[in-house]
Amino acid sequence: MGLEFAEAVIERQPEASGAPLLQHRRSIRRYLDCPIPEQTLDRLLEAAINAPSAHNRQPWRFVVLRAAADKASLARAMGRKLRMDRLADNDPEDIVEADVARSYARLTGAPALVLVCLTMADMDRYDDERRNRFEHQMAVQSTAMAGQNLLLAASAAGLGACWLCAPMFCPDTVRQALDLPQDWEPQGIITLGYPADTGKPFRRRPVAEVTWQP
Repeated sequence: MGLEFAEAVIERQPEASGAPLLQHRRSIRRYLDCPIPEQTLDRLLEAAINAPSAHNRQPWRFVVLRAAADKASLARAMGRKLRMDRLADNDPEDIVEADVARSYARLTGAPALVLVCLTMADMDRYDDERRNRFEHQMAVQSTAMAGQNLLLAASAAGLGACWLCAPMFCPDTVRQALDLPQDWEPQGIITLGYPADTGKPFRRRPVAEVTWQP
């Protein structure tokens, strides 16, 4: 009875329409100089917060930057930290400066930035480090799913987007630049805007290559 019921339900389901969206999404790094309507940004954030999360604790937090001065201030602060780290690695100064300039251009060239953070405030706490480590990883996973929701919603809305992991290398710098609560842990920045190009095509490994079935 259970199998027959499941088969009947499957037959009544419409064909999945999300596949083209998943297949055609690209990481876009160049944008038109055109603002994103506030209601569009609100819809993207609504999509983000509908992600699943561990214990339904919803550990994600978002910071939306649209003002040119705010984006430039953050980009300069992150650039200073990037320069310091790269020079400490003894990288050639001209290459370091080129990377700093490229990072600044990416952040300031997007009409909007969404900083994706997590907080452990509502996650479970344990007396042992092992379980606390797993709990933190669950918060990371939950927040990443919210970020993916936002990326897909942006693509569906005709926007380009790109996830940048740079804030993870300078969390204190980002918190200070934006005056964020100390428990907000930056995980990434999503740049958003109407695409100036279609992005680069990518190759995905075949399902058979990345799947094991006993």
